[in-house]
Amino acid sequence: MSANEQIDVFLQPGDLFVGDAGYRIRTMLGSCVSITLWHPIARIGGMSHFLLPSRGGHAPGGELDGRYGDEALQLMLRELRRSHLPHAQCQAKIFGGGNMFPGYKTAAAMSVGQRNGEAARELLRMRGIPVVSESLFGDGHRQVIFDIATGDVWLQQVAPTLQESPN
Repeated sequence: MSANEQIDVFLQPGDLFVGDAGYRIRTMLGSCVSITLWHPIARIGGMSHFLLPSRGGHAPGGELDGRYGDEALQLMLRELRRSHLPHAQCQAKIFGGGNMFPGYKTAAAMSVGQRNGEAARELLRMRGIPVVSESLFGDGHRQVIFDIATGDVWLQQVAPTLQESPN
């Protein structure tokens, strides 16, 4: 692999990945949220793609699951500790939480995407990890690319093409 080549990793919902500058991580988000963590000196970072803020109970057998924001962050921090990186020295970015069905608005409850985004902010705040950038909420999905070599994230938000109204 030459110095300019990177390995692309695509995250499905519930996946996460932590690696070094040789990797670029991609995903596509609707109401799901991704947290990126990046250590600017070590050029090591990771990204999660979670579906819900938490499972609401204990993990069976103590196994953590990347589908839940609180557990995905624990898994990422565990991987960073293996590289002897203090998580407080990392920079976080948060993406996603989009409303995939804007024609179906409910006044009573916060949307799944809204809950995911708020949970990501709170999880990072509780651990003292600074959020340096975010792109949350709105309508439609996002395509996200995280370059671990530079810490840069490229984002494209795509509005829904079909606006349906509830009957």
